[in-house]
Amino acid sequence: MDIEEYGHFDVVVVGSGASGAPAAIAAARAGARTLLIEKLPFLGGVSTAVLDTFYGFYTPGNRSLKVVGGIADEVVAGLRSIGQVVERPNTYGAGTGITYLGEHLKVVWESLVLESGATVLLHAFVQDVVVRDGRVSGLVVATKAGLRRVEAGVVIDASGDADVCHQAQFGYEAAGTLDPAQTLTTTFRMVNVNHESRATIGKDELHALMAAAAESGEYNLPRREGSDHITPIGGVVATVMTRVDHSTENPLRNAADPDTLTRAEMEGRRQALEYARFLVDRVPGYEGASLVALSTQIGVRETRRVYGDYRLTKEDVLAARQFDDQIGLCGAPIEDHHGRGGTGTTWEYLPDGAAVGIPLRTLIVRDATNVMAVGRCFSATHDAQASVRSMAQCMAMGHAAGVTAALATSGIFRDVPVDEVQRRLRSQGAVLEVAAP
Repeated sequence: MDIEEYGHFDVVVVGSGASGAPAAIAAARAGARTLLIEKLPFLGGVSTAVLDTFYGFYTPGNRSLKVVGGIADEVVAGLRSIGQVVERPNTYGAGTGITYLGEHLKVVWESLVLESGATVLLHAFVQDVVVRDGRVSGLVVATKAGLRRVEAGVVIDASGDADVCHQAQFGYEAAGTLDPAQTLTTTFRMVNVNHESRATIGKDELHALMAAAAESGEYNLPRREGSDHITPIGGVVATVMTRVDHSTENPLRNAADPDTLTRAEMEGRRQALEYARFLVDRVPGYEGASLVALSTQIGVRETRRVYGDYRLTKEDVLAARQFDDQIGLCGAPIEDHHGRGGTGTTWEYLPDGAAVGIPLRTLIVRDATNVMAVGRCFSATHDAQASVRSMAQCMAMGHAAGVTAALATSGIFRDVPVDEVQRRLRSQGAVLEVAAP
């Protein structure tokens, strides 16, 4: 089969979500010839296809601190320049969230990426890699016109599923092999909601209504502590309610398996309609509401987590550990959506106003010389990832990876001086240390 040569790029970023798009922006702004590859017809990944709220910008608790800046701030500013953005408390005390319109965010990501000078290739899937002695020199990409070969100086795997690392046979932990894989969620939005009436009950009352409805046998509600929230559009409410296990047949399978993902997508939509029916029937404010939109794809929390030069742990997170090579911060709690017990989500919080550092070493793939992994597939244990996967932290990781990639002129990430990466990040507005009280 003929494979068309697409060209050589200094930096190739796979995946344009909250980590991939900032990586491409940062690398291209630094002068690197950059290609951003995305499987969807728009940029943003989960940030535009599933969710509508950035978490992780602020620490929760009584001492709320802003711990993410830089390119992430530009994204929020871009959203504000188009329309309304709502800052609101998280239902479970995970810190202030920034709620936006996903359709606006698609345009913001496109504008920032194109203005940076990066090349964008949509509707494109990485099918194979060319790898030797830990160096990925090329990617084979499936497009509407057939297969294309892309040559790369360095690669940033921001696919969420560590697709590049999987194809290259670099080491990773598959979700479900050691700890139960976090469950999946299809989000949906309801229109014609009476906000004033909805506000008459709180979180505990909503959960009690869910439990009563499920126990009545009239509704099939796998999750009974879901949440709903306002959006920038009056009368429109967004939800995080459905719960889909990766695989009931084989707990070692996760949503990186195409058959498992197919079943999960269909089950998530089925559940969404059931939760919408419950809301209309039983929750104040929803009496005249209707389902108006489903997420473009199901929300996946974890599938593969690479082994990097360092692996962030639960102990690191809960102790708010700081690192000499940190390139970002996270104050978000460990938020573990799991199937244990059927309906539960567990929360473990950092000390009030504290944040753990994100080491650059967690982004550098252990078995590679020129590959970094950012976003939810970065190097962390199950518990640590359940904190640091928040979208603001993904943006911070991507920003740092892009800066590092542009400096990796030798094609070896470990040759890049950490202090120079940190200096550039600070000069670009990134937050690397917790502010003093």
